[in-house]
Amino acid sequence: MAASVREKQAAALKRMLNFNTSPLKNTAAEPVWKVLIYDRFGQDIISPLLAVKELRDMGITLHLLLHSDRDPIPDVPAIYFVMPTEENIDRICQDLRNQLYESYYLNFISAISRSKLEDIASAALSANAVTQVTKVFDQYLNFITLEDDMFILCNQNKELISYHAINKPDIMDTEMEKLDKKLRENLRDARNSLFTGDNMGAGQFSFQRPLFVLADRNLDLATPLHHTWTYQALIHDVLDFHLNRVSMDESVGSEASPSGARPKKKNKKSYDLTAADKFWQKHKGSPFPEVAESVQEELDTYRAQEDEVKRLKSIMGLEGEDEGPISSISMSDNTAKLTSAVSSLPELLEKKRLIDLHTNVATAVLDHIKSRKLDVYFEYEEKLMSKSTLEKSLLDIISDPDAGTPEDKMRLFLIFYITALQPPSETDLDQYKKALLETGCDLSSLNYIKQWKAFTKIAATPSNYGNSGVKPMGLFSRVMNSGSQFVMEGVKHLVLKQHNLPVTRILDNLMEMKSNPETDDYRYFDPKMLRGSESSTPRNKNPFQEAIVFVVGGGNYIEYQNLVDYTKAKPGKRVLYGCSELFNAGQFIKQLSSLGQK
Repeated sequence: MAASVREKQAAALKRMLNFNTSPLKNTAAEPVWKVLIYDRFGQDIISPLLAVKELRDMGITLHLLLHSDRDPIPDVPAIYFVMPTEENIDRICQDLRNQLYESYYLNFISAISRSKLEDIASAALSANAVTQVTKVFDQYLNFITLEDDMFILCNQNKELISYHAINKPDIMDTEMEKLDKKLRENLRDARNSLFTGDNMGAGQFSFQRPLFVLADRNLDLATPLHHTWTYQALIHDVLDFHLNRVSMDESVGSEASPSGARPKKKNKKSYDLTAADKFWQKHKGSPFPEVAESVQEELDTYRAQEDEVKRLKSIMGLEGEDEGPISSISMSDNTAKLTSAVSSLPELLEKKRLIDLHTNVATAVLDHIKSRKLDVYFEYEEKLMSKSTLEKSLLDIISDPDAGTPEDKMRLFLIFYITALQPPSETDLDQYKKALLETGCDLSSLNYIKQWKAFTKIAATPSNYGNSGVKPMGLFSRVMNSGSQFVMEGVKHLVLKQHNLPVTRILDNLMEMKSNPETDDYRYFDPKMLRGSESSTPRNKNPFQEAIVFVVGGGNYIEYQNLVDYTKAKPGKRVLYGCSELFNAGQFIKQLSSLGQK
C-alpha cells in the first residue's frame, strides 16, 4: 500500500529535522542536539504531525518562533522552517548578523525567489557567516495534513483564500485564472510532481495518473451549514477543535461558591486527537450514539481489568488484610497472574487516559446535543435535503424557545431556502423573517443566499442530496442504562443511511466515467498535452483508481466523512480530500453574513 499523504509529509519533516538526510533505521545512536526555529505557518504544519516527545527524540532541545526574542546559543546548529516572506528573510539576516547559532539549515516551506536568496547571501557575507549557512532547501510542504487522506492549504492568512475572499463582488478575473499554466509548470518541475517517484498510486496502479477534481464551494452550500451526527464533525461543530486539538472548559467540581464570592475560574483543558488513538481512528466517523455506547463499554472493560489487579493484590496480601492461608499452588498461580497484570500496567494507564479523554469530550458534545436539541435539527435537515415528508412545520422549530440557538435556527432556515425547488412566497418569507428576528437571528446571511440563489445555475434539484434520510431507533438498550456515564434520555437514536453528497456524487461520475448532465460540461485539462484547449483534449476512457478532490472556498468534516464512506465501499480506490480552509457552520455563516451585509 502506498504511503498516505500524512506519512509522506511526516517523513519529509523528519528528514528535514535530520539535516535533510534520511534518519538512520538504527535509532540507538545519540541524536545531534539542535534548535528548531519556525514561523506560524511552520508551527501549524508540524503540530498535527509530530508531538513534542518525537521532536525531543530527534534531538530538538528547543523549538522557538522566528519573531520571538531569542538568546544566542553559539555552539548549537539551528534548523529553520519558515515561509520565504520579506519579513522572515529580514529576521534570518538579523540572526546571521547577531551570530545566534553555530550553523544554519534554512528550509523554506515554499520555493524561495532568487532575489531573496541573494539577500541572504549578502547578509551572510557581511556577517562573515558564509560557512555557517550549511544548507538551503525548498521543502514544498505548504499544506497542513489533518488525516491520512485529508489536507488544508493554510491556517494563517486564510482570509486571503476564504469563501468570502473569492465571492466578494470586487474580485478580479485575473486573480481567479492561471490554473492550467500552474498544472503544466508543476508537471515540468521534477522536484515537485505528483506523477513521479512514490506517488499516490505506487504499486499496482503506478502506471496511472490520479484524477484531480477541482470543485467550487458554491456547488453545495447546504452541507457546510448542516447539523451533523458523526463524532468528529460534531466535535468540530460544537467545541473548539483546531488542527486536531480540542480545547474545552474543565468541570471544576459541583460545590457551589459561597454567596457573594467570585465564581471559580474554569480551567481550559486541551486534548490531542491523534492517529495513535485507536478509539478515535475507529469511531471518529461513527454516529454519536454509537460512540457513547463504545466509550461506556471501554470504561466497563477497563474497570473490570482494574478490579482484577486490585483483587490479585489483595489475595497476595499486598493490600489490606491478609485473607487467610494460601496454598503454594494458588500462590504461584496468583503470582503469575499478578506479574502479568503489573506488566500490562503502562498499557492500562494509557487506556485509562484515552477513556478519560473521550468520556470528557463525548460528555461535552452530549451537553450541546441535549441543550440545543441537535438531534431534532439533524433529523429535520436530513428530511429537507432528501425531500422526505416533514412531520413538524419549520415555523414551529424556529419559534420553539427550547430548540437551539439563533445560529441553529438560521442554519436550518438557510438549508430550507437553499434546497427548496421554489423560493417561498414573499408573504411566507416575511413570516419566517419575523420569527427568525424574534429569536435573535441576524438575517445578513439570508440576503446573500437570496442573491446566490437568484444568480446561480447550481440551485438544488430533488436528487441533489440523494435519498438520504435517517432511521430513528428505539431507546438505548444495551449499555445506555441508568448506570451509564451517558444519560441519553430524550436524545433520538438516529441511524444514518449511506448516501452520496454532491461532491461525492460528482467525484463518482468523473472517476467512473459516467455520462451525467451534472458533470458533462466540466472542463477537462491534461497537462501532458502540450497544445490544444481543454475542449479538444481526448478524455481518458478507463475509470480512475485514485483521485484528489479539492474544494476551493472551504471544506468540512461532513463532506470528508462522506468521501471516506464512499471509498470504503469501493475496494482498490483511493481518494484524497483537500480544501482551501476547514470551517464549521458557525465560521461559514459569518462569511455569508459579511457578504450579505448591506
